[in-house]
Amino acid sequence: MTKPDEPDAVPPKPDPKPKPNPKPNPNPKPTPRRDAGSRRSPRNLHPLAWWTWALALATAASRTTNPLLLLLVLAVLGYVVTARRTEAPWARGFTYYLWLALTVVAIRVVFRCVFATGITPHDHLLFSLPHLPTPAWYAGIRIGGPVSLEATLSAAFDGLRLACLICCIGAANTLANPKRALRVLPGALYELGVAVTVSLSVAPQLVQSVQRVARARRLRAGQRKGVRALRSIVVPVLEDALERSLHLAAAMDSRGYGRSGTATRRSRRVTGALMLLGMCGLCAGVYGLLDGTAPAALGLPAFLAGALLCVAGLILGGRRVRRTTYRPDRWRAAEWGVAGCGVIAAVLLFATVGYAATDLNPSLYPLSWPSLPLVPVLALLLAGAAGVIAPPPGRTPEPATGARRTGTDRTTPEVST
Repeated sequence: MTKPDEPDAVPPKPDPKPKPNPKPNPNPKPTPRRDAGSRRSPRNLHPLAWWTWALALATAASRTTNPLLLLLVLAVLGYVVTARRTEAPWARGFTYYLWLALTVVAIRVVFRCVFATGITPHDHLLFSLPHLPTPAWYAGIRIGGPVSLEATLSAAFDGLRLACLICCIGAANTLANPKRALRVLPGALYELGVAVTVSLSVAPQLVQSVQRVARARRLRAGQRKGVRALRSIVVPVLEDALERSLHLAAAMDSRGYGRSGTATRRSRRVTGALMLLGMCGLCAGVYGLLDGTAPAALGLPAFLAGALLCVAGLILGGRRVRRTTYRPDRWRAAEWGVAGCGVIAAVLLFATVGYAATDLNPSLYPLSWPSLPLVPVLALLLAGAAGVIAPPPGRTPEPATGARRTGTDRTTPEVST
């Protein structure tokens, strides 16, 4: 008797379709960077706000030779630059301006020691250099001779004031891209603005070139240092500068720079005449306001007439330049605060209220430690408040990759023109 066949085994039920594991997003949405304890959205401040602040601080520094106040100006510049500079390569060039300022102070002191003039019998002599006789027509200037402490300190204080002016311009170049300021100029000043922008961009571009060459030398294990490495740095920098100038010329030519457009020859002549007469009126008006013996017509009336002629020339010349602006820079409360800090500091140092004028320019006879007036100190500290009022800088745009980016960045990247 045969055994009945056993039933086949029931096949297992197939597992349901497994859910795919979620893949991480290769391009996550970038989150805006925030400073510690700050709730403000990062953005780039208007370039004219930084330039107004820096020029006002330079004006305040030009009013004093007090070394304590000048050192405070340098400290304020260093704090604001460190707190509000961007991540762009040219934004890290403030160190080069500091070295240039130190070189200026050293050259000023050396020249004062070599051309020893104004030595009085009451000066404290430090040392004496070999004296070179000069002809009679070269009277009043001595080459060599005794070097006094008072003359050396006077030269150092004057050089320190010039160093502060250089560092103020360096801070403006570090904090604001001068190319962005070109977009807010009137149409009639477009050509002049391009020339000024190119000249102001020389220093940041040289800083970038030097950084690239130094990085390339480190990657190639360059062993030369000091003066021997000068040739391997200067030649690539000059080559890079020439290449940049060619690219700039090609870009300007492709954008129609210098074209007259629909403006006729007559309108161009009228615009030039209005601007020339307006500048002459402004110069005459300023001279009349500063000189008390000048006629009354050369004062305020000439200044107002020159200003009206310049405004008319700007309006007439601006009609022949038509341009659009991509992502225009907004002037908001932070811009007013930053510009106002610098302007108030300059006004307080010009007003000479609450302190003596000798506190700004202390005398070296007799030799004594300079005083530190309270009002100028508060004014310079108020200028340093720009590092707190200004919003944190926006994120530097990253280089484009093969993958398509998703999401929208809320920061305002710095767009070079």
